[in-house]
Amino acid sequence: MKGVLLVNLGSPDSPTAKDVKPYLDEFLMDERVIDVPNWLRNIIVRGIILQTRPKKSAEAYKKIWWEEGSPLIVISERFSEKVKQHVEIPVALGMRYGSITIKNALQELNDKGVDEVLLVPLYPQYAMSSFETVVVKTMEEQEKYFPKMHLTTLPAFYKNDDYIKVLSESIAEGLKDFEYDHVLFSYHGIPERHIRKSDPTKFHCKIDGKCCTTNSVAHNTCYRHQCYDTTRRVTEYLGLHRDKFSVSFQSRLPNDPWLKPFTDFEFERLAKEGKKRLVVVTPAFVADCLETLEEIAMEGKHQFEEAGGEDYKHIGCLNDSDDWVKVMAGWINNWQNTGALPV
Repeated sequence: MKGVLLVNLGSPDSPTAKDVKPYLDEFLMDERVIDVPNWLRNIIVRGIILQTRPKKSAEAYKKIWWEEGSPLIVISERFSEKVKQHVEIPVALGMRYGSITIKNALQELNDKGVDEVLLVPLYPQYAMSSFETVVVKTMEEQEKYFPKMHLTTLPAFYKNDDYIKVLSESIAEGLKDFEYDHVLFSYHGIPERHIRKSDPTKFHCKIDGKCCTTNSVAHNTCYRHQCYDTTRRVTEYLGLHRDKFSVSFQSRLPNDPWLKPFTDFEFERLAKEGKKRLVVVTPAFVADCLETLEEIAMEGKHQFEEAGGEDYKHIGCLNDSDDWVKVMAGWINNWQNTGALPV
């Protein structure tokens, strides 16, 4: 019997330092997030970051927390419930970090008789710190607790025509009645070394502005290429002129080269270049979360206006929109009936 496992990032149980600390510990101690030797990761995370970060992060979570709970969790649950209404096979929801575990989601499917699972990492682009860690963790849990279960992974869908269409039309709807000067595509940042580590050729990814447009098998696991390709496809669909948009990368840890340009620097640059009316979209996420609702919608607006910008709009993620639900359900139904995966 077939079933589906949807997996997103996760969230602390409450916007308090007490609950944020174990969540950050699990997240940052992931060897695919901070990819240094375990002894050094222990020092960085438990000796430094967790001494101050939980309180600061809790304050940020409080700004965006909904009455029902964490926006990411609530949206993911709504999305999952809607998808269930359009498919005939069981669907379960798990999170890579936090209390809504992948193991419990697999148990839910197992209890319903599922022995063939379609794993859907809810990340459009491939990165070792997001997509890959979900796949590895799910495989570990499956092999340990459900050895008779078979896993199939839905690939990163950043260039899928149905996804591009629904993303583009969502952005187009957000652009209505807003006379923008510029559209900034802000993707979550990752260390440059993650790009090189994910390169199967071990020589193609030079992050020099040329490798991402030179055809290579490395593009299958290159986050930077996939971000720029997502942007290219969306802007072509929307008919945006080249001088009307740009790409940047948000969120980073210090003392390490991360993908550039940095989103917060771009807010200042664009404002000072006379881009007074800015739209920001965040296509690395399918559900709004701390990084979109607080970092972009709130802090980004403040940074842009402080630099001289006048009007600012963040267009939300696809979330549980009916069109996005139908796209996901279509992929699931096609896999159920033919075994085919979206391309």
